Amino acid sequence: MTRLDLSLYLVTDTRQATDAGHDLVDLAVAAARGGVTAVQVREKDAAAAGFLDIVVRLAEALPDEVALLVNDRVDVYLAARRAFPRGFADRAHGVHVGQSDLPAPVVRELIGGDAVLGLSAATPAQLAEAASSPARIDYVGIGALHVTQTKKDAPAPLGHARFAELAASVAVPSVAIGGVTVADLPRLRAAGAAGAAVVSAVCAAADPASAARDLRCAWEVGE
Repeated sequence: MTRLDLSLYLVTDTRQATDAGHDLVDLAVAAARGGVTAVQVREKDAAAAGFLDIVVRLAEALPDEVALLVNDRVDVYLAARRAFPRGFADRAHGVHVGQSDLPAPVVRELIGGDAVLGLSAATPAQLAEAASSPARIDYVGIGALHVTQTKKDAPAPLGHARFAELAASVAVPSVAIGGVTVADLPRLRAAGAAGAAVVSAVCAAADPASAARDLRCAWEVGE
């Protein structure tokens, strides 16, 4: 990965992928062919061994230029790197944590200075803290944009105008998340988002590659 491209950011949901008839790894690879630039593995209900297996399989299968991030589980990220020391650090790029997870400075110390560190934020105070954090936050995920069923503890929806205000208030690159659909992408890019994170729009799609292509085209419209 030569640079971090967050423009079309897939957050995985194994249940949705399975219900749609897809293997999660195959789905992510197809989505990358369609234009996804980053994949975050989010497995809230998976045991550590199963989570690790998914991360390793994705690290082996995704193109090098697609960022691979681990949601919440710093232990899984570190275990993967240590299990596959030769070149694996170049295939799994970092972690994304929320406000109730390990503090960002602790995470940064654990994962090292070269790894990507993303942080969820939804309020001005959280964004200000992220911008000034000694952890060096690489990007913030701002949401929920709309009502979403994929995250049980999602905050109240912000809408486009409030997202734009929050994104403009922080110098850290911002990614919108929460119920994002193809119709949102031009407005999000025009509002200054570094990217848009999608779950159902790809994981529940009959054709993930085609869904990703439609999202990519919509993102380009906002240029």
